[in-house]
Amino acid sequence: MVEQQICTFFLKGVYFGIDVQHVQEVIRPQAMTPVPLAPPDICGLINLRGQIITVIDLQRRLEMSEPQTQSTTKLGDAAQGFNVVLCCDGEIVSLLVDDVGDVLEFAQNTFQPPPTTLKGRMRQMLAGAYPLSEGFLLILDAEKILDVNLTNQIIE
Repeated sequence: MVEQQICTFFLKGVYFGIDVQHVQEVIRPQAMTPVPLAPPDICGLINLRGQIITVIDLQRRLEMSEPQTQSTTKLGDAAQGFNVVLCCDGEIVSLLVDDVGDVLEFAQNTFQPPPTTLKGRMRQMLAGAYPLSEGFLLILDAEKILDVNLTNQIIE
């Protein structure tokens, strides 16, 4: 039986996961430098051992939070939560998440398409879901999360 390992995390109480093949590491919040004129879902830049990495506000990218008129993060302030550092197609970015869970293993044959109750950008960026005893673990598609063309589309 083929197993898939999933790095799990939480956003606004929703249980998400991403394939561990794309996860480089999980780190505590770092001091962040804002990027002028960046899209609202870009928190800023962090320096990770000499490498400059873009930090994506995953709540905003998935349209789970209300847009703020002004950034609440001041220059050098560390954001709350954790950074899940992804490496996908040679590109390294960090996803800002509320909390991290465990790495879980699932049998591939239990993987299901995204729940039909989800709409909009979140559904578009999901690869699917694994059923749990209480609800689902929603699996994000790393390539879709990082696809700038996809994130700029207007979704009905």
